[in-house]
Amino acid sequence: MIDYIIEKAIKERLIIIICLLCVIGYGIFQYNRLPVEAFPDVSPVMVPVFAEAHGMAPEEVERLITFPIETAMNGLPGVTQIKSTSAFGLAAVYVYFNDDTDIYFARQIVAERLSSAMADLPEMHEPPGLGPISSGLGQIFIYYLTIDGSADTDGKDPDTYLREINDWIVKFQLQSIPGVTDILSIGGHILQYQVKINPDQMNQFQIGLDELVDTIQKNNKNAGGQFLTLNHEEYLVRGIGLLQNLDDIRNLHIKVVNGTPVRIKDIADISFGKEIRRGIVTRNGEKEVVSGIVMQLFGENTSDVIQRLYKKIPEVQASLPSGIHLVPFYEQAELVAEATDTVKKALIYGAVLVIFSLFLFLGNLRTALIVALALPLCVLIAVIFMGFKGLSANLMSLGGIAVGIGMLGDGAIVMVENIFRHLSEPQNRGRNKINIILQAAKEVGRPIVFSIAIIVIVFMPIFTLQQVEGKMFSPMAFTITFALIGSILAALVMAPVLSVYILKPRKGQEFIVLRFLKKLYRPALIKAIDHKIFVLLVTVIIFVGSLMLVPRLGTEFIPTLEEGSILIGVTMAPSISMDKGKEIVMKLERKIMAYDEVEETVSRIGRPEAGSHPHPVNYAEVHIELKPLHEWNNYTNKAQLISALEKSLKEYPGIQLNFTQPIQNAFDELLSGVKSQLAIKLFGDDLNILKTKADEIKSAIIDIPGLVDLSAEQSFGQPQIQIIADRDACSRYGVNVSEILEIVELAIGGEVVDQIYLNNRRFGIHVRFQEQFRVDPSAISNLLIRTEKQQLIPLSQVAEIKKVIGPLQINREENQRRWMIQANVRGRDMGSVVSDIQRLISENVSLPPGYFIDYGGQFENQQRAMKRLNIIVPIAILLIFLMLYMAFDDFRNSLLIIINVPLSLIGGIIGLYVCGEYLSVPASVGFIALFGIAVQNGVVLVSYIKQEREHGVDLREALVNGGLLRLRPVLMTAFTTIVGLIPLLLSTGIGSEVQRPLAIVVVFGLISSTFLTLFLIPAMYGWFENEDKIKSVQARYYEKLGEST
Repeated sequence: MIDYIIEKAIKERLIIIICLLCVIGYGIFQYNRLPVEAFPDVSPVMVPVFAEAHGMAPEEVERLITFPIETAMNGLPGVTQIKSTSAFGLAAVYVYFNDDTDIYFARQIVAERLSSAMADLPEMHEPPGLGPISSGLGQIFIYYLTIDGSADTDGKDPDTYLREINDWIVKFQLQSIPGVTDILSIGGHILQYQVKINPDQMNQFQIGLDELVDTIQKNNKNAGGQFLTLNHEEYLVRGIGLLQNLDDIRNLHIKVVNGTPVRIKDIADISFGKEIRRGIVTRNGEKEVVSGIVMQLFGENTSDVIQRLYKKIPEVQASLPSGIHLVPFYEQAELVAEATDTVKKALIYGAVLVIFSLFLFLGNLRTALIVALALPLCVLIAVIFMGFKGLSANLMSLGGIAVGIGMLGDGAIVMVENIFRHLSEPQNRGRNKINIILQAAKEVGRPIVFSIAIIVIVFMPIFTLQQVEGKMFSPMAFTITFALIGSILAALVMAPVLSVYILKPRKGQEFIVLRFLKKLYRPALIKAIDHKIFVLLVTVIIFVGSLMLVPRLGTEFIPTLEEGSILIGVTMAPSISMDKGKEIVMKLERKIMAYDEVEETVSRIGRPEAGSHPHPVNYAEVHIELKPLHEWNNYTNKAQLISALEKSLKEYPGIQLNFTQPIQNAFDELLSGVKSQLAIKLFGDDLNILKTKADEIKSAIIDIPGLVDLSAEQSFGQPQIQIIADRDACSRYGVNVSEILEIVELAIGGEVVDQIYLNNRRFGIHVRFQEQFRVDPSAISNLLIRTEKQQLIPLSQVAEIKKVIGPLQINREENQRRWMIQANVRGRDMGSVVSDIQRLISENVSLPPGYFIDYGGQFENQQRAMKRLNIIVPIAILLIFLMLYMAFDDFRNSLLIIINVPLSLIGGIIGLYVCGEYLSVPASVGFIALFGIAVQNGVVLVSYIKQEREHGVDLREALVNGGLLRLRPVLMTAFTTIVGLIPLLLSTGIGSEVQRPLAIVVVFGLISSTFLTLFLIPAMYGWFENEDKIKSVQARYYEKLGEST
């Protein structure tokens, strides 16, 4: 089959050239159509469910809302995990599915179960709903609104006016953009029509709260009366009764007392007010702003959506009232461009270095040109397959091509080098050029296909990775595989065809560099063959020495990707008020803005009113945008700046800081439910025990080196005022518990009982007691409640009012309560830190029965990935061995080459140790690539030695000749791969962190592997040769030779 392809390609070479040109043209076309992203979206398939429970404490939210919803979601097909948070006024349940589950199917079945669960839920102001159809990394764009002195706010304060503009103008226009699923508004104030009741006046007229609410609701309606036909014309009939303004509410008639009509204004103050909010946004420590968070639709391309946003923003700005400005603050487009530029530059520089090294070894411009032309062909073939597969151009997919750029020309190198050598041999002078090329191409065609197939097989384990690591690295494996398939086409089809037109059948002279290398290699090879035991012993000693370095390497999941900005998670005391939290955060912002390297800060305290993230008001995120690095004056890198910020900000007592980055923050939260790299999860039933044990764990591990930003969840410590009905007293006075709860819910907490409609805008009508009647427990205890005999008694007569401490929020996972201790790891590897944590916890913390610890975050993913690789990599090596056996039909030769696989670890391990990198998933991928290249070089050398032996050449002579004749292709394949990876090795651009460990392993590993290939394999070949089989083949060869003569 391989020979037929070569023959057909040379015979139909004009058609082949036209086809290759078409492939190149279509590849360029496809490249321009590829979607562009910074990183692959590693988000799990997850459906969030949010339920607003106005005024409810976390305990009631968990018991009445969260638990029934969780229970309803159990047993759904494809569900892998259920997490939840019960916070003040909000239940958030996150349902995770298998990665192959369609997001719309997942949402459909969750919605169906949610509908069936409604019967078990209490009556709520709004029914539970599904969150935006977005991924965990879907916050792609953040903006804020500003106002200047020329703006007319219609008498409203600026924060309320800006929020109204954002909710009713900006949000709806941006949400119409394809790829945008939602806009989350936060900051400012939402306008309300507030009815503030004076309970004394209400009791004077013997009016109940239910009467007041009923009056508002019955007097705020429109009705339709079909139509009337008058004089052959149809007139629609409308009944108009909607409230229009404050006066309409004031003048609503409740009842008549002693002949006097009582209106709402007689018992309450009616005015514009502000809705109770749970989130604030501040900027630069100067003032509040109104912000919008653009959520990207699941599966959409980030760059395309951001381009549409920027195209729409001028139109939105033109529609805003004078003096209002929309200011973009954060968007991922710049990150996308910088991440892809990093790998594009590495790809271009690597290709240039590869082409230069080709000329260096081949010493002939024509041969170098043919191999150089193979590189873009392989890349474009990979791009075409990326389009078919639906892969985006991102750091990992393009990184796969950059990693493989040196390997892509290997097949063409072997092919062209062999053709060029045959054309240059004196005995071939006068022969037909095409016949010479055909013979030379067939000679190496089969080894080329097998060697490339081996590398493809080597990358198969990457496709078995799951979840985060699978989504991160499978694009790289796909593009390398696609490009390697292209390299087979380039070697078998393009190289022989171009050789017909470009190479000349004349005597060639080896380039001076190669002659010099052969001069050094020949005596060294002879010594290695003569002293094979010594060579083997030295190799084993070095191999064992390198393995001893492994425990000192340290381990991590995936290196942190540089994003160019900083996010600080600020956790304050659980009891803190939102206004006090705002004061603290603005102080932090002003401190941060004092650094010259900082461009701007925007902080988000609490959560948007619409849910999405159940952050309490004691949690804030300070987003820091930095100036370009060349404008920095005091620090040379971000790590130094973070260290300085950490020291400066820790001067503020009572706060916990977590330094991270926007995407990393979301990434970590997706992994473990917390915004840090490492999560220690403590499970049990009693919140008090969980808190106690969490504090013990924190104290036990606080001094571990490398463990930073250590904090336990602030899930307890929220002060509560509890109004507990005295059932005996209620029976004596004839008071129902529901009447007490009505005071708690409506009079003290307040409730939106209806809405005012102004065109398309809606504003709530909020009913609540005036502040002086609910300002503290004493005032609440003096509230009057009507008995069965129509007497008014203080609330304290039928209820106990006391202060207690309760939970701030209750987190659950897999239907159990969970407490989290979270931390980041800096300056040390994740694996050794977790080992220290496990040891200290086992020594210092004892857990009651039914309580247990689990580890989450990046460590959990690292363990899962390494466990899978430990199974799959040996299977891949076995497959490689089977491929070798198929190629050589010889067990011993296959075993000789496979020995080179573990020995190639030497350079990779030493490289990681010398460069200070940890053993991570990218490094493991590098070792996988290294195995394939090591085998490929072994195949090139052993196949020629075996061929020489089969042709009757003496063993020693065959070893020396094989080594010398295959020195160039072995060195070229190794050297081109090494120089192709040098740009990735030295790169400092965004995203280079994840590629560098891979490049280090391959570069250093190839150095050691190449020496082993050139010296150890020839030295050991005699031990592995099957003499009986060789003699049999030689006999047949001599017999055939005799017949031909």
